[in-house]
Amino acid sequence: MKINLKFDSLLYKLYERRLWNQIKGGIEEGIHPAHVALIMDGNRRYARARHLPSTYGHRLGRDKLKQILEWFWDLEIEFVTLYAFSTENFGRTKGEVQGLMELFESTFTELIDHPEFKRRNVKIKVIGRTHQLPTKVQQVISRVEESSQTDEPGPTLILAIGYGGRAEMIDAMKSIARKIANDEMDVEDIDELVVERHLYTNGIPDPDLIIRTSGEERLSGFLTWQSVYSELYFADVFFPGFRKIDLWRAIRTYQSRKRRHGR
Repeated sequence: MKINLKFDSLLYKLYERRLWNQIKGGIEEGIHPAHVALIMDGNRRYARARHLPSTYGHRLGRDKLKQILEWFWDLEIEFVTLYAFSTENFGRTKGEVQGLMELFESTFTELIDHPEFKRRNVKIKVIGRTHQLPTKVQQVISRVEESSQTDEPGPTLILAIGYGGRAEMIDAMKSIARKIANDEMDVEDIDELVVERHLYTNGIPDPDLIIRTSGEERLSGFLTWQSVYSELYFADVFFPGFRKIDLWRAIRTYQSRKRRHGR
């Protein structure tokens, strides 16, 4: 068994080196996404396959995320957006939702003074209908966003919590409608730039690459407006099992595509 494990580890290292050799030239030439969005799917199924509770899978996913962010930042990816909790997720069992809220609260509290985040000057932004989250979660979100603001150069981490693409569009339309009703804007003023300024992601570039784990091949309402010209990559692995080679495969696929943006 030990010999097989060592052999598997050696094969993995060799494949990892081969992948890196395939993508490093493009990375050095700047051919890599500036903004990667990640749909972190499969925590529950990962846990159930091991006869463990869903909350265990979510905690494993949280721990895996810390490692994945290091991989992103080592590639000098400027923006990372994570789909952490959708508007539909509020419909899960009370126990699971409560467990996730407690996980968000503890994770954000940890990030307020996280040494690695401080070292890298990571700016944190949370998007979604955060007013629907528990008060304690809202409070710690405000604290971590405020504490992460800096003029120093560094990556930006965006977390979509209580987020839905349709909800975002509805909220944008309501905001625009109020301005029209208050004579702050005319209907004819509405164009793509106006809509973008009223989205949760105002000021953030659209994602170049969207990765979804778990083998599901859909976006599930993630960044509905912003994903129009995003490259999509679907990894056939549950999120807690996401590896560096899975990220590098996604980068390799991105580098192989010709992005025309409709032109």
